[in-house]
Amino acid sequence: MLPGVTRMARLAAATALASSLAYVLAFAGTASAQTPSAKPQDRMVVDARELVYDNDKKTVSAVGDVQILYQGRTIEADKVTYDQAGKRVVATGNARITEANGTVITGDRFNLTDDFRDGFIDSLRVVNPDKTRFSAPRAERTDGETFIFEKGIYTACEPCKDNPEKPPLWQVRAARIIHKKAEQTIYYEEARLEFLGVPMAYMPYMSGPDSTVKRKSGFLSPKFINTGALGFGVGLPYFINLAPNYDVTVTPTYMSRQGLLGQVEWRHRLMNGSYTVRASGIFQQEKEAFLAAPLGAGDDTFRGSVETNGKFFINPRWSFGWNASMSTDRWFYKNYRILNEGVSSTTYLQESISTAYLNGQSANAWFDMRGYYFQPLTSTDWQKQQPVVLPVIDYNKRVHKPSFLGGELTFNANVTHLTRDAAAFQQLPQQTAYLVSGTTSAGTGYSLYDGCAVYRKDSCLIRGLAGNVARATAEVSWRRNFIDPIGQVWTPYASVRADIFSVNPDTTGYPNSNVRTIADTSDEVFGRAMPAIGLMYRYPFVAKTSWGTHIIEPVAQIVARPNETSSLRVANEDAQSLVFDANNLFEWSGKFSGYNRVEGGTRANVGALYTGRFGKEGFANLLLGQSYHLGGRNSFATGDLLNTGLDSGLETDTSDIVARAQVSPFAGLFLTGATRLNQTTFETQRIDAAATYATSVVSASIGYGRYEPQPNLGIYRRREGVSLSGSLLVTPNWRLRAGVLFDLDKYKYDREVRSAQYANWLASPSTIAIPKYTDTGLFQTASTSFGINYTDECTVFDVSYSQSYADRQSGATKDTRTVMFRLELRTLGELSYSQNLGGNASTGDGVTSSQ
Repeated sequence: MLPGVTRMARLAAATALASSLAYVLAFAGTASAQTPSAKPQDRMVVDARELVYDNDKKTVSAVGDVQILYQGRTIEADKVTYDQAGKRVVATGNARITEANGTVITGDRFNLTDDFRDGFIDSLRVVNPDKTRFSAPRAERTDGETFIFEKGIYTACEPCKDNPEKPPLWQVRAARIIHKKAEQTIYYEEARLEFLGVPMAYMPYMSGPDSTVKRKSGFLSPKFINTGALGFGVGLPYFINLAPNYDVTVTPTYMSRQGLLGQVEWRHRLMNGSYTVRASGIFQQEKEAFLAAPLGAGDDTFRGSVETNGKFFINPRWSFGWNASMSTDRWFYKNYRILNEGVSSTTYLQESISTAYLNGQSANAWFDMRGYYFQPLTSTDWQKQQPVVLPVIDYNKRVHKPSFLGGELTFNANVTHLTRDAAAFQQLPQQTAYLVSGTTSAGTGYSLYDGCAVYRKDSCLIRGLAGNVARATAEVSWRRNFIDPIGQVWTPYASVRADIFSVNPDTTGYPNSNVRTIADTSDEVFGRAMPAIGLMYRYPFVAKTSWGTHIIEPVAQIVARPNETSSLRVANEDAQSLVFDANNLFEWSGKFSGYNRVEGGTRANVGALYTGRFGKEGFANLLLGQSYHLGGRNSFATGDLLNTGLDSGLETDTSDIVARAQVSPFAGLFLTGATRLNQTTFETQRIDAAATYATSVVSASIGYGRYEPQPNLGIYRRREGVSLSGSLLVTPNWRLRAGVLFDLDKYKYDREVRSAQYANWLASPSTIAIPKYTDTGLFQTASTSFGINYTDECTVFDVSYSQSYADRQSGATKDTRTVMFRLELRTLGELSYSQNLGGNASTGDGVTSSQ
């Protein structure tokens, strides 16, 4: 201890340092924007090698490894001095403040006033708990709450471990960075966005919320768009924080060809749920960029859409909600790149699905009531043929081990009602006739909506009746497992089901009147009852070897039912899809996918199941089986208004053979396959196969599908394709990805089209030009994509390219080629851009071919 330092001096030093610390801690709020109120009863702990009191200079100093703890914060420095005369607090030498929330502030020198309002820090460096960083040669606090970083730098990137002085991937360098705590806002003056130290963008002024803000009004990241029909467009969303639980976002987007597109989104969160409403609209300036009706919206001046969704909890078991959307025309979402969660799309089909529902569930019961409205989004679908489904009610109740029976007792109920304005048809064996033909106001010819050349049962299918169709179904089923002394498993089964149908078809006008020559069109209410009794037998054999455990299990099942009735009177709306495979071979309720059809007669299903475990992670599951119709009327041989059941592999007394395999020899590799083989020739009727391999570095997958023609269903040619996709982690931050889809039977369609064109030319060689044929080969590419991604702690950068090749059969005339770019800078925002290459809009999208 130096001479002149007394016990009283220690007390004075502690008192003086308490004042200085309070100010230093207030200054720490610069980084974290969180300054807890000091409590008078909080104690201060000062630790230093020496405490020095200088009477001449009137200073109190803590010297040597100084550490001061106060209100959960720590200040560290080589020396902390309080100047009583100048009323300044100075911390020098490795000065460091650690906030209670983890924020770390370092500087060469802290120079603060004792009124806690003003001060300076030299060579400031701030690290916040969220790993964001500020630095500046000099920082100043004024007016007690405003902090100014001269020549400041901000980044959310970690410094290079090997070379901390190296510029981070990105940083914002500004002449001044001003943090106003009262406004919870950080302002940047003459800001430059730098990548690896190289300036890439300049902003004379910008601002953003500080880290204490969860919601704040202001501009969001801009959006860019560029297509032939729209021109170049820029959208600038503005977020308005009206309250902690509701807000609105307004997005004006100006497009060089079409003018101003307005979008608004309202979000509201309540105590028991939340909902969202979005609306979009535009008065088109260049309508000629789009096809005229009915192929496009080129005749419309105003176009727009409304979407809304919500979900609310009535109590822990019951909830209700909705997801609805509506647009002025079917092409609006695609033309103007409007994202809609209710849009369901595939390569050939696209529709907007609106639904509202009430749902309840408990441990062993489930209830769901909802309605559906479908809006088609392509030229090939007709709104009048889309059903309005209201209501659809489902109820399921399971009772485990009922006292009088044991096993499991199940109750199922379903009620469905739908209405449709126009009947939907499909021609056999292939589509050549259409319901509507004509010429647009621009002179473009069209033929739309599937019809039939001859409206007769053997050449025309009815996919949906016009009018009102309703059905109510109730079913009770029971099953129980019994295991005998030698390990055989016996499962008896019994069920009874009742259906009531109300069919009120509309056969007035075109095209509904054509239904009369195909089906019974009388109004009627009728019922159907279907009891069933069955038994399943399984006998698992277990074998253990040095390389695994194996279970071989023969399975046999027999189910007896009376004949199905009224299959031709039922409007089959929910059981149109039937895929017979190993997954539904032993299905107790039958192999139809919906309630409108029910399996009748007596049927036996037999198969063999193998399950193996190899080592710690390998496994295999194989199933091979077949189905036999033993008595009664075969429901799959009689068909209905859609011929459901025909060409399914079940229409004969001995079914096709089905098999399934799932194999994973080791972690990361998974192989699956399923097939259906003709029962007499063993020719493949259906193949689904896939292989995936994934590690932290590489992932790859291949899928293959092949489906033979089903002429009774209107599918007259084979469908075959293969898909390949994969990704590779080149470095810890860079990943490449690519994918391709091959159509392996498109060449057959091309040849058929060429043959038809050639026949027309032979009939009129003087009026029709000789058709040209290009041999496209077996492997025709349906789509390709590839991309590159960079991800680290502060940045996501992604560039992708995709190409969907034109399907001339569906009306498309050009390939769709798109480049997408996305850059996300953590805490600053996200920038995305999508560009269609070559003005390649398609007439299938309602856009003129010249765009």
